[in-house]
Amino acid sequence: MSAVVERVQTVQQDNLPQGWRLVTIVDLVGDGGVFVDGDWVESKDQDPVGNVRLIQLADIGDGQYRNKSARFLTHTKAIELGCTFLKKGDVLIARMPDPLGRACIFPGDSKPAVTVVDVAIVRSATGEFDHHWLMYFVNAPAFRSVIASMQSGSTRKRISRGNLAKITLPVPPLDQQKLIVAEIEKQFSRLDEAVANLKRVKANLKRYKAAVLNAAVEGRLVETEAEIARREGRDYETGEQLLQRILETRRKQWKGKGKYKEPAAQDTTDLPELPEGWVWASLDQLSWVSSYGTSAKCAYENKGPPVLRIPNVDKAAIDLADVKYAPSDLTVAKEEALSPGDMLIIRTNGSKSLIGRAAVVTTQLQRPTTYASYLIRFRLLGDAALSAWVLSYWQSYSSRSWIESKAATSAGQHNISMSVLATASVPLPPVVEQDRIVAEVDRRLSLIRETEAQVDANLLRAERLRQSILSRGFSGGLGDSASNTFKAAQGQH
Repeated sequence: MSAVVERVQTVQQDNLPQGWRLVTIVDLVGDGGVFVDGDWVESKDQDPVGNVRLIQLADIGDGQYRNKSARFLTHTKAIELGCTFLKKGDVLIARMPDPLGRACIFPGDSKPAVTVVDVAIVRSATGEFDHHWLMYFVNAPAFRSVIASMQSGSTRKRISRGNLAKITLPVPPLDQQKLIVAEIEKQFSRLDEAVANLKRVKANLKRYKAAVLNAAVEGRLVETEAEIARREGRDYETGEQLLQRILETRRKQWKGKGKYKEPAAQDTTDLPELPEGWVWASLDQLSWVSSYGTSAKCAYENKGPPVLRIPNVDKAAIDLADVKYAPSDLTVAKEEALSPGDMLIIRTNGSKSLIGRAAVVTTQLQRPTTYASYLIRFRLLGDAALSAWVLSYWQSYSSRSWIESKAATSAGQHNISMSVLATASVPLPPVVEQDRIVAEVDRRLSLIRETEAQVDANLLRAERLRQSILSRGFSGGLGDSASNTFKAAQGQH
Protein backbone atom coordinates (compact mmCIF):
# COMPACT_ATOMS: atom_id res chain seq x y z
CA MET A 1 0.00 0.00 0.00
CA SER A 2 1.46 3.40 -0.98
CA ALA A 3 2.20 6.15 1.54
CA VAL A 4 -0.30 8.33 -0.27
CA VAL A 5 -3.09 5.80 0.26
CA GLU A 6 -2.09 5.33 3.91
CA ARG A 7 -2.38 9.07 4.45
CA VAL A 8 -5.76 9.05 2.72
CA GLN A 9 -7.04 6.52 5.20
CA THR A 10 -6.08 8.71 8.16
CA VAL A 11 -8.29 11.61 7.06
CA GLN A 12 -11.07 12.38 9.48
CA GLN A 13 -14.52 13.23 8.23
CA ASP A 14 -14.66 16.30 10.47
CA ASN A 15 -12.01 17.94 8.22
CA LEU A 16 -14.67 18.38 5.55
CA PRO A 17 -17.02 21.36 5.22
CA GLN A 18 -20.53 20.66 6.39
CA GLY A 19 -22.48 18.51 3.97
CA TRP A 20 -19.41 17.24 2.12
CA ARG A 21 -18.30 13.62 1.73
CA LEU A 22 -14.80 12.19 1.37
CA VAL A 23 -15.23 9.30 -1.08
CA THR A 24 -13.55 7.46 -3.92
CA ILE A 25 -14.88 7.31 -7.48
CA VAL A 26 -16.13 3.80 -6.68
CA ASP A 27 -18.18 5.19 -3.78
CA LEU A 28 -19.35 8.08 -5.93
CA VAL A 29 -20.85 5.96 -8.72
CA GLY A 30 -22.53 3.56 -6.25
CA ASP A 31 -23.87 0.11 -7.01
CA GLY A 32 -25.84 1.16 -10.05
CA GLY A 33 -23.14 3.32 -11.64
CA VAL A 34 -20.21 2.47 -13.87
CA PHE A 35 -16.49 2.72 -13.18
CA VAL A 36 -14.73 0.38 -15.58
CA ASP A 37 -11.93 0.30 -18.09
CA GLY A 38 -12.68 0.32 -21.77
CA ASP A 39 -12.29 -2.88 -23.72
CA TRP A 40 -9.39 -4.84 -25.15
CA VAL A 41 -10.16 -4.60 -28.86
CA GLU A 42 -7.31 -5.86 -31.02
CA SER A 43 -6.64 -4.95 -34.64
CA LYS A 44 -8.05 -8.30 -35.76
CA ASP A 45 -11.34 -7.45 -34.02
CA GLN A 46 -11.80 -4.19 -35.93
CA ASP A 47 -13.72 -3.62 -39.14
CA PRO A 48 -13.42 -0.35 -41.12
CA VAL A 49 -17.08 -0.62 -42.16
CA GLY A 50 -18.29 -1.72 -38.73
CA ASN A 51 -21.34 -0.08 -37.17
CA VAL A 52 -19.79 0.49 -33.71
CA ARG A 53 -17.31 3.36 -33.13
CA LEU A 54 -14.12 2.53 -31.20
CA ILE A 55 -13.10 5.64 -29.24
CA GLN A 56 -9.29 6.01 -28.98
CA LEU A 57 -6.92 7.75 -26.56
CA ALA A 58 -6.45 10.43 -29.22
CA ASP A 59 -10.14 11.35 -28.83
CA ILE A 60 -9.73 12.17 -25.13
CA GLY A 61 -8.71 15.80 -24.70
CA ASP A 62 -7.93 17.76 -21.56
CA GLY A 63 -11.47 18.91 -20.86
CA GLN A 64 -12.70 18.43 -24.42
CA TYR A 65 -13.66 15.54 -26.67
CA ARG A 66 -11.38 15.69 -29.75
CA ASN A 67 -13.20 13.30 -32.11
CA LYS A 68 -10.01 12.49 -34.05
CA SER A 69 -10.09 8.74 -34.65
CA ALA A 70 -11.86 6.59 -37.21
CA ARG A 71 -11.82 3.03 -35.86
CA PHE A 72 -14.80 0.65 -35.90
CA LEU A 73 -15.97 -2.87 -35.16
CA THR A 74 -19.18 -4.72 -35.77
CA HIS A 75 -21.98 -4.86 -33.22
CA THR A 76 -21.69 -8.63 -33.21
CA LYS A 77 -17.99 -8.45 -32.32
CA ALA A 78 -18.64 -5.84 -29.60
CA ILE A 79 -21.21 -8.15 -27.98
CA GLU A 80 -18.88 -11.13 -28.36
CA LEU A 81 -16.08 -9.20 -26.57
CA GLY A 82 -18.47 -8.08 -23.83
CA CYS A 83 -17.80 -4.40 -24.51
CA THR A 84 -19.17 -1.60 -22.35
CA PHE A 85 -21.22 0.70 -24.58
CA LEU A 86 -20.76 4.40 -23.90
CA LYS A 87 -23.60 6.77 -23.07
CA LYS A 88 -23.79 10.48 -23.80
CA GLY A 89 -22.42 12.34 -20.78
CA ASP A 90 -20.01 9.62 -19.60
CA VAL A 91 -16.77 10.88 -18.04
CA LEU A 92 -13.80 9.41 -19.94
CA ILE A 93 -10.41 9.39 -18.17
CA ALA A 94 -7.27 8.64 -20.20
CA ARG A 95 -4.97 6.33 -18.26
CA MET A 96 -2.02 7.15 -20.54
CA PRO A 97 -0.41 10.49 -21.51
CA ASP A 98 -0.37 13.11 -22.70
CA PRO A 99 -1.28 14.43 -20.20
CA LEU A 100 -1.80 11.44 -17.96
CA GLY A 101 -5.24 11.39 -16.33
CA ARG A 102 -6.90 13.92 -18.64
CA ALA A 103 -10.67 13.69 -18.72
CA CYS A 104 -13.53 14.78 -20.96
CA ILE A 105 -17.26 14.29 -21.37
CA PHE A 106 -18.38 11.91 -24.12
CA PRO A 107 -20.84 13.93 -26.25
CA GLY A 108 -22.39 10.91 -27.94
CA ASP A 109 -21.90 9.67 -31.49
CA SER A 110 -24.05 8.90 -34.51
CA LYS A 111 -23.11 5.24 -33.98
CA PRO A 112 -23.05 3.10 -30.84
CA ALA A 113 -19.60 3.53 -29.26
CA VAL A 114 -17.14 1.67 -27.07
CA THR A 115 -13.65 2.70 -26.02
CA VAL A 116 -10.19 1.19 -25.67
CA VAL A 117 -8.85 -0.41 -22.50
CA ASP A 118 -6.63 2.55 -21.53
CA VAL A 119 -9.65 4.80 -21.07
CA ALA A 120 -11.68 4.56 -17.84
CA ILE A 121 -15.45 5.12 -18.01
CA VAL A 122 -17.29 6.83 -15.14
CA ARG A 123 -21.09 7.07 -15.04
CA SER A 124 -23.52 7.83 -12.22
CA ALA A 125 -26.59 5.66 -11.78
CA THR A 126 -29.28 8.25 -11.05
CA GLY A 127 -27.52 11.62 -10.99
CA GLU A 128 -25.69 11.19 -7.67
CA PHE A 129 -22.99 13.60 -8.90
CA ASP A 130 -22.52 16.14 -11.65
CA HIS A 131 -20.44 14.58 -14.44
CA HIS A 132 -18.97 17.94 -15.47
CA TRP A 133 -17.93 18.62 -11.87
CA LEU A 134 -16.02 15.32 -11.77
CA MET A 135 -14.42 16.00 -15.17
CA TYR A 136 -13.18 19.41 -14.02
CA PHE A 137 -11.97 18.00 -10.70
CA VAL A 138 -9.98 15.26 -12.44
CA ASN A 139 -8.39 17.86 -14.72
CA ALA A 140 -7.51 20.21 -11.85
CA PRO A 141 -3.81 20.50 -10.90
CA ALA A 142 -4.29 19.04 -7.39
CA PHE A 143 -5.87 15.83 -8.67
CA ARG A 144 -3.41 15.63 -11.57
CA SER A 145 -0.44 15.80 -9.18
CA VAL A 146 -1.77 12.85 -7.17
CA ILE A 147 -2.17 10.87 -10.39
CA ALA A 148 1.45 11.64 -11.26
CA SER A 149 2.57 10.30 -7.86
CA MET A 150 0.80 6.99 -8.54
CA GLN A 151 1.82 6.45 -12.17
CA SER A 152 3.73 3.38 -13.29
CA GLY A 153 5.64 2.25 -16.37
CA SER A 154 9.19 2.89 -17.56
CA THR A 155 8.72 3.93 -21.19
CA ARG A 156 5.02 4.84 -21.37
CA LYS A 157 3.59 6.09 -18.10
CA ARG A 158 0.10 5.05 -17.09
CA ILE A 159 -2.29 5.11 -14.14
CA SER A 160 -4.21 1.95 -13.38
CA ARG A 161 -7.92 2.05 -12.68
CA GLY A 162 -7.07 0.36 -9.38
CA ASN A 163 -4.95 3.35 -8.38
CA LEU A 164 -7.59 5.78 -9.62
CA ALA A 165 -10.02 3.96 -7.33
CA LYS A 166 -7.78 4.63 -4.31
CA ILE A 167 -7.82 8.42 -4.66
CA THR A 168 -10.34 10.09 -2.37
CA LEU A 169 -12.32 13.14 -3.46
CA PRO A 170 -13.92 15.77 -1.19
CA VAL A 171 -17.36 15.91 -2.77
CA PRO A 172 -19.71 18.83 -2.09
CA PRO A 173 -23.49 18.50 -2.27
CA LEU A 174 -24.91 18.29 -5.78
CA ASP A 175 -26.22 21.86 -5.79
CA GLN A 176 -22.73 23.17 -4.91
CA GLN A 177 -21.20 20.99 -7.63
CA LYS A 178 -23.49 22.63 -10.16
CA LEU A 179 -22.59 26.13 -8.90
CA ILE A 180 -18.86 25.34 -9.25
CA VAL A 181 -19.40 23.98 -12.77
CA ALA A 182 -21.41 27.05 -13.80
CA GLU A 183 -18.72 29.44 -12.55
CA ILE A 184 -15.86 27.49 -14.17
CA GLU A 185 -17.69 27.39 -17.49
CA LYS A 186 -18.43 31.12 -17.32
CA GLN A 187 -14.74 31.84 -16.74
CA PHE A 188 -13.71 29.36 -19.45
CA SER A 189 -16.11 30.98 -21.90
CA ARG A 190 -14.43 34.36 -21.39
CA LEU A 191 -10.99 32.76 -21.67
CA ASP A 192 -11.96 30.88 -24.84
CA GLU A 193 -13.09 34.15 -26.41
CA ALA A 194 -9.75 35.77 -25.55
CA VAL A 195 -7.81 32.79 -26.94
CA ALA A 196 -9.87 32.88 -30.15
CA ASN A 197 -9.03 36.58 -30.54
CA LEU A 198 -5.31 35.84 -30.04
CA LYS A 199 -5.45 33.10 -32.66
CA ARG A 200 -7.16 35.50 -35.07
CA VAL A 201 -4.34 37.98 -34.49
CA LYS A 202 -1.80 35.26 -35.20
CA ALA A 203 -3.58 34.30 -38.43
CA ASN A 204 -3.71 37.96 -39.49
CA LEU A 205 0.02 38.32 -38.81
CA LYS A 206 0.68 35.35 -41.07
CA ARG A 207 -1.40 36.95 -43.83
CA TYR A 208 0.36 40.29 -43.31
CA LYS A 209 3.77 38.61 -43.58
CA ALA A 210 2.71 37.03 -46.88
CA ALA A 211 1.44 40.39 -48.11
CA VAL A 212 4.75 42.08 -47.21
CA LEU A 213 6.78 39.45 -49.07
CA ASN A 214 4.52 39.55 -52.10
CA ALA A 215 4.67 43.35 -52.24
CA ALA A 216 8.46 43.16 -51.94
CA VAL A 217 8.99 40.74 -54.84
CA GLU A 218 6.48 42.58 -57.04
CA GLY A 219 8.24 45.95 -56.61
CA ARG A 220 5.43 47.53 -54.57
CA LEU A 221 7.08 47.81 -51.15
CA VAL A 222 9.51 50.68 -51.81
CA GLU A 223 10.04 53.19 -54.61
CA THR A 224 11.86 51.56 -57.54
CA GLU A 225 15.37 52.59 -58.53
CA ALA A 226 14.07 53.46 -62.00
CA GLU A 227 11.65 56.00 -60.51
CA ILE A 228 14.30 57.53 -58.26
CA ALA A 229 16.93 57.73 -61.04
CA ARG A 230 14.45 59.34 -63.41
CA ARG A 231 13.48 61.93 -60.81
CA GLU A 232 17.15 62.66 -60.06
CA GLY A 233 18.12 62.67 -63.75
CA ARG A 234 20.83 60.00 -63.52
CA ASP A 235 21.66 56.56 -64.84
CA TYR A 236 21.63 53.35 -62.79
CA GLU A 237 22.65 49.71 -63.14
CA THR A 238 19.58 47.76 -64.19
CA GLY A 239 18.76 44.24 -63.11
CA GLU A 240 19.69 43.04 -66.60
CA GLN A 241 23.12 44.66 -66.35
CA LEU A 242 23.55 43.19 -62.87
CA LEU A 243 22.72 39.74 -64.21
CA GLN A 244 25.32 40.08 -66.97
CA ARG A 245 27.90 41.10 -64.36
CA ILE A 246 26.99 38.05 -62.22
CA LEU A 247 27.27 35.72 -65.21
CA GLU A 248 30.69 37.15 -66.09
CA THR A 249 31.84 36.50 -62.52
CA ARG A 250 30.49 32.97 -62.81
CA ARG A 251 32.53 32.32 -65.96
CA LYS A 252 35.71 33.72 -64.42
CA GLN A 253 35.36 31.59 -61.27
CA TRP A 254 34.96 28.48 -63.41
CA LYS A 255 38.41 28.77 -65.04
CA GLY A 256 40.55 25.70 -64.48
CA LYS A 257 37.60 23.50 -63.50
CA GLY A 258 36.87 21.88 -66.84
CA LYS A 259 34.50 22.78 -69.60
CA TYR A 260 32.15 25.59 -68.62
CA LYS A 261 28.45 25.05 -69.18
CA GLU A 262 26.52 28.27 -69.66
CA PRO A 263 23.27 28.28 -67.65
CA ALA A 264 20.25 28.43 -69.91
CA ALA A 265 18.54 31.79 -70.24
CA GLN A 266 15.13 32.03 -68.61
CA ASP A 267 12.05 31.52 -70.76
CA THR A 268 9.92 34.46 -69.67
CA THR A 269 6.92 33.61 -71.87
CA ASP A 270 4.62 32.63 -68.98
CA LEU A 271 6.21 34.81 -66.30
CA PRO A 272 4.53 38.00 -65.07
CA GLU A 273 5.78 41.40 -66.17
CA LEU A 274 8.34 42.92 -63.82
CA PRO A 275 8.81 46.54 -62.70
CA GLU A 276 11.01 48.78 -64.81
CA GLY A 277 14.70 47.94 -64.38
CA TRP A 278 14.09 44.35 -63.18
CA VAL A 279 14.88 41.10 -65.00
CA TRP A 280 14.09 37.42 -64.55
CA ALA A 281 17.03 35.11 -63.68
CA SER A 282 17.22 31.42 -62.89
CA LEU A 283 18.54 30.12 -59.57
CA ASP A 284 21.20 28.37 -61.64
CA GLN A 285 22.33 31.71 -63.13
CA LEU A 286 22.63 33.20 -59.65
CA SER A 287 24.63 30.25 -58.25
CA TRP A 288 28.24 29.27 -58.62
CA VAL A 289 27.61 25.53 -58.01
CA SER A 290 24.91 23.26 -56.62
CA SER A 291 25.21 19.84 -54.99
CA TYR A 292 23.47 17.18 -52.90
CA GLY A 293 24.50 16.54 -49.30
CA THR A 294 26.18 13.58 -47.63
CA SER A 295 24.42 10.29 -46.92
CA ALA A 296 26.81 9.47 -44.04
CA LYS A 297 24.97 8.24 -40.96
CA CYS A 298 24.93 11.04 -38.40
CA ALA A 299 24.63 10.84 -34.63
CA TYR A 300 25.04 13.12 -31.62
CA GLU A 301 27.95 11.04 -30.29
CA ASN A 302 29.96 10.91 -33.54
CA LYS A 303 33.35 12.67 -33.62
CA GLY A 304 33.31 13.87 -37.23
CA PRO A 305 32.28 17.22 -38.71
CA PRO A 306 28.87 18.78 -37.94
CA VAL A 307 26.12 17.90 -40.43
CA LEU A 308 23.15 20.24 -40.91
CA ARG A 309 19.82 18.46 -41.40
CA ILE A 310 16.19 19.36 -42.06
CA PRO A 311 15.60 20.54 -38.44
CA ASN A 312 18.46 23.02 -38.90
CA VAL A 313 16.58 24.75 -41.75
CA ASP A 314 13.86 26.49 -39.78
CA LYS A 315 11.85 29.68 -40.38
CA ALA A 316 14.13 30.78 -43.25
CA ALA A 317 17.17 30.67 -40.96
CA ILE A 318 19.96 28.28 -40.02
CA ASP A 319 19.22 26.91 -36.54
CA LEU A 320 22.24 25.32 -34.80
CA ALA A 321 20.40 24.30 -31.62
CA ASP A 322 20.21 20.62 -32.61
CA VAL A 323 23.26 19.44 -34.56
CA LYS A 324 24.41 15.90 -35.29
CA TYR A 325 27.85 14.80 -36.45
CA ALA A 326 29.30 12.59 -39.15
CA PRO A 327 31.60 9.62 -38.44
CA SER A 328 35.20 10.61 -37.74
CA ASP A 329 36.44 9.24 -41.07
CA LEU A 330 34.42 11.83 -43.03
CA THR A 331 36.45 14.88 -43.93
CA VAL A 332 35.16 18.17 -45.35
CA ALA A 333 37.50 20.04 -47.70
CA LYS A 334 37.77 23.74 -47.00
CA GLU A 335 36.24 24.68 -50.34
CA GLU A 336 33.32 22.26 -49.76
CA ALA A 337 32.48 23.37 -46.21
CA LEU A 338 29.36 25.48 -45.75
CA SER A 339 30.12 29.18 -45.98
CA PRO A 340 28.23 32.50 -46.12
CA GLY A 341 26.04 32.67 -49.21
CA ASP A 342 25.24 28.95 -49.28
CA MET A 343 21.51 28.40 -49.66
CA LEU A 344 20.26 25.07 -48.25
CA ILE A 345 16.97 23.77 -49.65
CA ILE A 346 14.93 20.81 -48.34
CA ARG A 347 14.50 18.43 -51.28
CA THR A 348 12.46 15.53 -49.82
CA ASN A 349 10.03 15.05 -46.94
CA GLY A 350 6.74 13.41 -46.05
CA SER A 351 5.21 16.86 -45.63
CA LYS A 352 4.68 18.78 -48.85
CA SER A 353 4.79 22.07 -46.96
CA LEU A 354 8.45 21.43 -46.08
CA ILE A 355 9.62 20.73 -49.61
CA GLY A 356 11.65 23.64 -50.94
CA ARG A 357 11.94 25.40 -47.58
CA ALA A 358 15.29 27.17 -47.48
CA ALA A 359 17.78 29.10 -45.39
CA VAL A 360 21.01 30.89 -46.20
CA VAL A 361 24.25 30.57 -44.23
CA THR A 362 24.98 34.17 -43.20
CA THR A 363 28.04 33.82 -40.95
CA GLN A 364 31.23 31.77 -41.02
CA LEU A 365 30.64 28.58 -39.04
CA GLN A 366 33.13 27.77 -36.28
CA ARG A 367 33.99 24.32 -37.66
CA PRO A 368 34.05 22.93 -41.22
CA THR A 369 30.42 21.87 -41.60
CA THR A 370 28.58 19.87 -44.24
CA TYR A 371 24.92 18.99 -44.83
CA ALA A 372 22.73 15.90 -45.15
CA SER A 373 21.44 14.26 -48.32
CA TYR A 374 17.88 15.52 -47.78
CA LEU A 375 19.23 19.00 -48.49
CA ILE A 376 20.57 20.65 -51.65
CA ARG A 377 23.09 23.47 -51.61
CA PHE A 378 23.11 26.35 -54.08
CA ARG A 379 26.21 28.48 -53.57
CA LEU A 380 24.92 31.93 -54.46
CA LEU A 381 27.05 34.50 -56.25
CA GLY A 382 27.21 38.14 -55.28
CA ASP A 383 27.19 39.63 -51.80
CA ALA A 384 24.99 39.22 -48.73
CA ALA A 385 22.38 41.55 -50.23
CA LEU A 386 21.77 39.21 -53.17
CA SER A 387 21.50 36.20 -50.82
CA ALA A 388 19.01 38.07 -48.65
CA TRP A 389 17.02 39.07 -51.72
CA VAL A 390 16.87 35.51 -53.12
CA LEU A 391 15.76 34.19 -49.72
CA SER A 392 13.06 36.87 -49.46
CA TYR A 393 11.70 35.89 -52.85
CA TRP A 394 11.91 32.20 -51.91
CA GLN A 395 9.44 32.81 -49.06
CA SER A 396 6.87 34.52 -51.27
CA TYR A 397 3.57 33.03 -52.38
CA SER A 398 4.56 32.87 -56.06
CA SER A 399 7.77 30.97 -55.27
CA ARG A 400 5.95 28.62 -52.89
CA SER A 401 3.27 27.88 -55.51
CA TRP A 402 5.91 27.08 -58.13
CA ILE A 403 7.79 24.72 -55.77
CA GLU A 404 4.65 22.78 -54.84
CA SER A 405 3.62 22.53 -58.51
CA LYS A 406 7.01 20.98 -59.36
CA ALA A 407 7.25 18.56 -56.42
CA ALA A 408 6.96 14.87 -57.32
CA THR A 409 5.38 12.29 -55.00
CA SER A 410 6.48 8.69 -54.48
CA ALA A 411 5.69 6.24 -51.67
CA GLY A 412 4.31 8.99 -49.48
CA GLN A 413 7.39 11.19 -49.92
CA HIS A 414 7.44 14.52 -51.73
CA ASN A 415 10.57 15.37 -53.71
CA ILE A 416 12.05 18.13 -55.81
CA SER A 417 15.29 17.59 -57.71
CA MET A 418 18.34 19.82 -58.02
CA SER A 419 17.84 20.11 -61.77
CA VAL A 420 14.27 21.36 -61.29
CA LEU A 421 15.28 23.82 -58.58
CA ALA A 422 18.00 25.17 -60.85
CA THR A 423 15.30 26.39 -63.26
CA ALA A 424 13.43 28.36 -60.58
CA SER A 425 12.77 31.92 -61.73
CA VAL A 426 13.94 34.76 -59.47
CA PRO A 427 13.12 38.44 -60.19
CA LEU A 428 16.30 40.51 -60.04
CA PRO A 429 16.06 44.23 -59.20
CA PRO A 430 19.00 46.66 -59.28
CA VAL A 431 21.43 46.14 -56.37
CA VAL A 432 20.57 49.36 -54.52
CA GLU A 433 16.87 48.56 -54.84
CA GLN A 434 17.50 45.08 -53.42
CA ASP A 435 19.14 46.73 -50.40
CA ARG A 436 16.16 49.02 -49.80
CA ILE A 437 13.62 46.21 -50.22
CA VAL A 438 15.46 43.77 -47.95
CA ALA A 439 15.88 46.46 -45.27
CA GLU A 440 12.15 47.27 -45.37
CA VAL A 441 11.22 43.59 -45.33
CA ASP A 442 13.49 43.03 -42.31
CA ARG A 443 11.95 46.00 -40.52
CA ARG A 444 8.40 44.81 -41.04
CA LEU A 445 9.11 41.15 -40.36
CA SER A 446 10.90 42.13 -37.16
CA LEU A 447 7.73 43.88 -35.98
CA ILE A 448 5.71 40.82 -36.95
CA ARG A 449 8.06 38.54 -34.98
CA GLU A 450 7.80 40.78 -31.92
CA THR A 451 4.01 40.76 -32.10
CA GLU A 452 3.93 36.99 -32.65
CA ALA A 453 6.13 36.52 -29.57
CA GLN A 454 3.68 38.61 -27.52
CA VAL A 455 0.72 36.61 -28.85
CA ASP A 456 2.46 33.30 -28.05
CA ALA A 457 3.30 34.53 -24.54
CA ASN A 458 -0.35 35.48 -24.00
CA LEU A 459 -1.51 32.08 -25.26
CA LEU A 460 0.77 30.44 -22.70
CA ARG A 461 -0.63 32.74 -20.02
CA ALA A 462 -4.13 31.74 -21.09
CA GLU A 463 -3.29 28.08 -20.57
CA ARG A 464 -1.85 28.81 -17.13
CA LEU A 465 -4.96 30.84 -16.33
CA ARG A 466 -7.10 27.87 -17.35
CA GLN A 467 -5.29 25.76 -14.76
CA SER A 468 -5.63 28.56 -12.22
CA ILE A 469 -9.39 28.70 -12.80
CA LEU A 470 -9.62 24.96 -12.15
CA SER A 471 -7.53 25.30 -8.98
CA ARG A 472 -9.63 28.21 -7.73
CA GLY A 473 -12.78 26.30 -8.59
CA PHE A 474 -11.93 23.83 -5.84
CA SER A 475 -10.12 26.13 -3.40
CA GLY A 476 -12.68 28.77 -2.47
CA GLY A 477 -11.69 31.23 -5.19
CA LEU A 478 -14.77 30.29 -7.19
CA GLY A 479 -16.92 29.01 -4.41
CA ASP A 480 -15.67 26.17 -2.17
CA SER A 481 -12.65 24.81 -0.27
CA ALA A 482 -12.38 21.48 -2.04
CA SER A 483 -8.76 21.78 -3.12
CA ASN A 484 -7.31 22.38 0.34
CA THR A 485 -9.36 19.54 1.74
CA PHE A 486 -8.28 17.35 -1.15
CA LYS A 487 -4.59 18.14 -0.57
CA ALA A 488 -4.96 17.38 3.11
CA ALA A 489 -6.64 14.09 2.23
CA GLN A 490 -3.76 13.09 -0.03
CA GLY A 491 -1.05 14.29 2.40
CA GLN A 492 0.07 16.98 -0.04
CA HIS A 493 0.66 19.88 2.41
